[in-house]
Amino acid sequence: MGIRALFSKKTTAAQAAADIKTQLNGFNVKMMVYFASADTCKHDEISAAMQSAFPDSIVFGCTSHAELYRGETKSGTVTAMAFSPETISDIKVEVLENLSAGIDVDPVFQSFDAYFKTPMATADYKRYGGIILIDGLSMKEEEVMDKIGTQSHIVFIGGSASDNLKFDKTYVFANGKSYTDAALLAIFKAENGVDFIKTQSVDVTDTGLTVTKAIPEKRTVVEFDNKPAALRYAEALGVERSKIDSMFFANPVGLIIGSDVYIRSCQRTDGDAIIFYCGMMEGMNLKLCKIRDILSDTRAAVENKKKEIGGITAIIDFRCVLRTVQLNNEGGLNKYTDIFNGIEAIGFSTYGEEIHGHVNQTSTMMVFK
Repeated sequence: MGIRALFSKKTTAAQAAADIKTQLNGFNVKMMVYFASADTCKHDEISAAMQSAFPDSIVFGCTSHAELYRGETKSGTVTAMAFSPETISDIKVEVLENLSAGIDVDPVFQSFDAYFKTPMATADYKRYGGIILIDGLSMKEEEVMDKIGTQSHIVFIGGSASDNLKFDKTYVFANGKSYTDAALLAIFKAENGVDFIKTQSVDVTDTGLTVTKAIPEKRTVVEFDNKPAALRYAEALGVERSKIDSMFFANPVGLIIGSDVYIRSCQRTDGDAIIFYCGMMEGMNLKLCKIRDILSDTRAAVENKKKEIGGITAIIDFRCVLRTVQLNNEGGLNKYTDIFNGIEAIGFSTYGEEIHGHVNQTSTMMVFK
């Protein structure tokens, strides 16, 4: 098999990297993606250790928690997925540093175009795949994804690095180094093709909310429908203003594009303003949503994709931390991972998900045929 999922419970970066190398004895690694628990391996050691263990391979990843390995949820691990040259024939990684100082993706895509000898603006999205990993505390996901969208025909799938709800520091890993305030972009050529799944497990109501006043850089809505945001949100739910903070989790809002839904989750109130986990722009027309069963929704999404493409060999699952919280609360986390039995699968619990933009309460999955 040209794709292998694996994990290590070793407690130091050097031991984890050596363990993964031992497990892959005899396997020719062209590309490796890994997620390293923020509670276990030191960020300034794991990237160097993994690159040293696989010096002739392209190795990249990020900090994580609640890692997925095949049909199990792990904690305190390094999970990894290795790809052979027969599966991934070519790969290039670029890192956008110092996001807070400004974001310019032009040099990155010029580098991609030159390397692959084809413009990414017209590249075949069924043969070329894009993975994005980004500092989960940067609050720059929307801007990065917007700028990628102007440069690439390729679908970038990914997530925001996490640190087990500490909200202290998150890192991406490449070139044997660790980066914060940064985004990692990888483009690869998949010999057997690549696809994706997006599933958000919500029901969309008929209740609309229009952002009429916002502070985008703070992901804050000041007014919905020319009313204080918290008051209008409470009105939409049919409850008193004092009750809405406890109802945010179950009642996100969605941006509807065609028949698809892009979720924006409420974080907390600030006076009568509402702070979100996604950027909110004035003029954005949204629908109030209600969360539903994640298990049946995700199972159906995976099974439908299997039928559509004739089977799935591997999946990288970028699962929102809010979905993890919901699954834990409902006692369904093990049942969720059961969905991936029989598939080479890894993933982690993210601080946001990337697909055609930045979303919340969603799973975005890179699918390999």
